[in-house]
Amino acid sequence: MKFTCEKFLLLATIITASRATSSKSPVPLLEGLMLVAEDNYIRISAYDLKTGIVTEMPADVEEGGGVVLNARLFGEIIRKAPGQYVTITSNSGYVVMITSELSEFEILGSPPSDFPELPTVEGLDSLEIKESLLKKMISQTNFAVSDIESRPIYTGALFETKGNELTIVAVDGFRLALRREKLDNEDTQTLSFVVPGSALTEVERIISDGDNIVTITLGSKHIMFTIGETMLVSRRLEGEFLNYKTSIPQSSKYQLIIDKEEFIASVERVALIISDKLKSPVRCTFGENSIKLTTASELGKASDECSMEGNGDDVEMGFNDRYLLEALRAAPVGKLKLELTTGNTPCLLTSVDNEEDFTYMILPVRLKTYDN
Repeated sequence: MKFTCEKFLLLATIITASRATSSKSPVPLLEGLMLVAEDNYIRISAYDLKTGIVTEMPADVEEGGGVVLNARLFGEIIRKAPGQYVTITSNSGYVVMITSELSEFEILGSPPSDFPELPTVEGLDSLEIKESLLKKMISQTNFAVSDIESRPIYTGALFETKGNELTIVAVDGFRLALRREKLDNEDTQTLSFVVPGSALTEVERIISDGDNIVTITLGSKHIMFTIGETMLVSRRLEGEFLNYKTSIPQSSKYQLIIDKEEFIASVERVALIISDKLKSPVRCTFGENSIKLTTASELGKASDECSMEGNGDDVEMGFNDRYLLEALRAAPVGKLKLELTTGNTPCLLTSVDNEEDFTYMILPVRLKTYDN
């Protein structure tokens, strides 16, 4: 194998593929990248047995072939290479020579036949969506994906399509995030599938804010995202997902209007005396045109006040500060409608004027007298 290519393009391709390598694995090949050179391009693959990424880039290929290299070492060599172009050569013993200007490295690789084979996605169904839209929808829901492996179905987000609408839902037992958008294709198939949150995190990092199309292909056990010259393959999560339509309250006693940034600033201030070791809820009292926020922990007490539109009749609710802040930060609009009924029922964050179709639901924390 022998090829020459642009250093910075190669480095970007390595970074993309390396998202699917294992950082530490008893199987060294799972920490590696498989390089295959043929025709006028090279293909780089990574697979940690959960998520696989395959991406291609142009190169001047003199001799085809393949090799597996340690992702971290290979990436650092290319990152620090001095020239604009690099030449990579491997012999029959998989000894790899990397040269750039006066810099030269010789490292040992492994045969590509030893690399685990990525799963094949049969392509039973598919849908298309703009990169920018998918990126936005993932960022505004993936924060609510569960990290509790004992409930694997909730470690992913539900994708549902009906008509020309795509709905993404994430839930972890304490909160729910729902985002709905219209697709350009009005003939989209009716689909329902769950994608691991870890795979969606990588998809979000790979895709851009442009209008290029992402194709999502469903197989019986796996799912593939095709983004330009890059493909990401992940397993599908199986199981019964929460019936979110019946879990979200359909009516509320109070509908209050808040400024997102002002409320975030107030929560951040009172949360300064909360830490991972010193857990304490943020107590919110919804009065007339204002929200009073208080916290208390072994570090001391804090209070703040935030303006709002409406009257909550002094309903008191306790919130986990992280859950509340993550929902507020993810909200795609500046003015939010805060819907609540009692201090023990879920709180909803929605759009004031239906400018964006989203719903965030946060379950309250039980308050005790000494929380104040």
